[in-house]
Amino acid sequence: MLGAIVEALERFGRFVGFSLEVAGAMPGAAIRRPGEVIRQFERVAWGGLPVVASAGVSVGLVTWLQVRRLLADYGAEANLPSVLAAAVLVETGPVLASLLVAGRMGAGLGAELGSMTMTEEIEAREVLGAPIVSSLVAPRAVACALAVPLLTILLDAFALLGGLGAEMVGGSLSAEAFQSRALDFLRLSDVLPATLKTVVFGLLVALIGCWTGLNADRSTEAVGNAATRGVVRSMLAVFAANVVLVPALQAAIGAIGWKS
Repeated sequence: MLGAIVEALERFGRFVGFSLEVAGAMPGAAIRRPGEVIRQFERVAWGGLPVVASAGVSVGLVTWLQVRRLLADYGAEANLPSVLAAAVLVETGPVLASLLVAGRMGAGLGAELGSMTMTEEIEAREVLGAPIVSSLVAPRAVACALAVPLLTILLDAFALLGGLGAEMVGGSLSAEAFQSRALDFLRLSDVLPATLKTVVFGLLVALIGCWTGLNADRSTEAVGNAATRGVVRSMLAVFAANVVLVPALQAAIGAIGWKS
């Protein structure tokens, strides 16, 4: 038992060191390898757009159906746009977008780098003088950190469009009334931190996916296991980071007195 705990702490320490190395290499990767960063960004953002759009519309429709039923019991259907927007923009949208990226990229990065490890491409790059962190990991980390906030904004927009569509079909509010009421409960100090925290989520997904792939064993079965572990670990990291970031951001906003 004690040995397992020590081994887990040792692995975590290596991951922290790996993460710090990647963080130091990210500015250089963005400057010296813009083509690779753009390619990886397109892979994350464009590749994730269909599932994000579908999820956003679904969330908007289902939230409208559930919330409208509850508000109707109290004669408060007019507050539906405000409640829906607050639920989606503050929490559901950022977390769901991050989990969708974790599902795609956690598996993709784990399998990709696991395959490179199995075929000894990682060793070949090192022999040729191509640093693994700056050439492979850092561009992917930059791309994920930039793409997840964008996908979050898109998911939020599709969710609001889904709610608006449901209101047009089965509700009583006009499009103008829905739009004017949607932001009644929200402030910039609520929406901006909720969206920007996804930068951390995207970075964690990239770090964990790459770390898992680079540490995979050299077998086809290990590549599959790396993909599975990349998804599970990335999703758990998103949940854990969210628990830490939400109260920390709320405390910071309260400390500076930001009320806009």
